[in-house]
Amino acid sequence: MVKKITLISLGCPKNHVDSEVLLGLLAKDGYVITSSLDEADVAVINTCAFIQTAAEESIETVLEAVQAKAQGRINTLIVTGCLPQRYGEEIAQSIPEVDFWTGTGDFIEIPRWLKKKDGNKTLIGRRPRYIYDHHTPRIVTNTPHSAYVKIAEGCSHSCTFCLIPQLRGRYRSRVMDSVIREVEQLVAGGVIEIILVAQDTTAYGVDKREDRGLFRLLGELIKIGGLRWVRILYTYPHPDNFHLPLLEMIAGEERICSYLDIPIQHINDTILQRMGRKHSGKNTTELIKHIKKEYSTIHLRTTLMVGFPGEGEGEFRQLLDFVREMEFTHLGVFTYSPEEGTKAARMKGRPSPEVAEERRARIMELQQGVSRKRNKAMVGSTIPVLIEGADAEVLQGRTAFQAPEIDGVVHITQGEAIIGEIVPVKITEAEPYDLRGEITKG
Repeated sequence: MVKKITLISLGCPKNHVDSEVLLGLLAKDGYVITSSLDEADVAVINTCAFIQTAAEESIETVLEAVQAKAQGRINTLIVTGCLPQRYGEEIAQSIPEVDFWTGTGDFIEIPRWLKKKDGNKTLIGRRPRYIYDHHTPRIVTNTPHSAYVKIAEGCSHSCTFCLIPQLRGRYRSRVMDSVIREVEQLVAGGVIEIILVAQDTTAYGVDKREDRGLFRLLGELIKIGGLRWVRILYTYPHPDNFHLPLLEMIAGEERICSYLDIPIQHINDTILQRMGRKHSGKNTTELIKHIKKEYSTIHLRTTLMVGFPGEGEGEFRQLLDFVREMEFTHLGVFTYSPEEGTKAARMKGRPSPEVAEERRARIMELQQGVSRKRNKAMVGSTIPVLIEGADAEVLQGRTAFQAPEIDGVVHITQGEAIIGEIVPVKITEAEPYDLRGEITKG
């Protein structure tokens, strides 16, 4: 009897890629993939535990699946990813109803375990070394025209607030030819937008002592026929990472989205030092100003953290002023979460959660005005839009400066198009985060 498997994927796009690889491995072994828990014999949950709230969501999801197992809706429950990698035997013993636990570097063992069910219930805590390649089967699950490609795994930065090196191991880049081959395969299957992800995409190749790896990779990817957009997420804000040829390529090459995601976290030097970041407020400011002045077509997204230990009103005010001055296209803010096992969790002077949340709200209120202003400036212009689907029977898509799920969208009020098609859209209305427009093709 062919068994049916459902996979629940939590967390970031990097985790999403792991889930798609696991689905590919399971399908190769003959399992039928279903999206419904009620139709499955086996449930696999790929968890996130980067911060406490993510860990709590993962545990809640696991407990819901435990209940489904108790009700006889599934007969086997497997949990993989960052949750077991972080908590090890502790989490396995606390939820004995789970049949198999595996960490971030061992999820490829799941098909083998399902075949043998040899009583080895846990496979947790081994140092993560695995990274997939173009030979690894994979099932793209988000949309048929857009796919994430992980170009590296792990992280070698030493940010005091972050568990990623513990959860994912040290930074290790994929072989460039493997990335190119995978993208070719995805494009042959109908994908037209590739989104490059890693903990730090600008560090690609550094561990292999390769110079300007990301720049050279982009140069190869744009040669692939049928590939329309290449998007870069998760860069590190050190000026050395953004050399002139890279910025010129991003700003000038039509197939590379004029979009950079540069999470700076903070701008105050004292806070940055306490965070273990390798950039200063001064060189970060100079970098952002340089990009905005010399490469004004590049849209910038950043991520900030408020409420870090040592952040007083003065340090926060400096960050607020920076956001006001820089006018990022997109911006997200998180409140600091003290994570057990990090250096920052032992630091003194943490603002109260209430103060941190109030600061987050103040920045987001400011950014809403910035976004509204920037969007209004686009009214009347015609912009290429990738059609992704329909919302309440109205077509919806994204521009090159809108990444999936984290940025706004474009609502199409007039015109027809096929999902997965890039069409010219004249912007007619602007909202704080979304745009409205009409398809202009004849």
